Amino acid sequence: MDFLERKEKLDYLLDLIKKGRCFSLCQISQKFNCSERTIKRMISLLREDGHNIQYCKIKKKFIHLIE
Repeated sequence: MDFLERKEKLDYLLDLIKKGRCFSLCQISQKFNCSERTIKRMISLLREDGHNIQYCKIKKKFIHLIE
């Protein structure tokens, strides 16, 4: 995966999280056709970039918290 492809996937993942459409690692990994571990790394990269992304156990999905 080259830089542009990775950046596009990260932007798309962030957009899905902001819109509340990311429910589980399994669902996201199937959508991106990659492993759950790769999705964990992508979420970690987004967190390193300053995005406050958390998993809500009550709603059972990833959410983007605005501070």
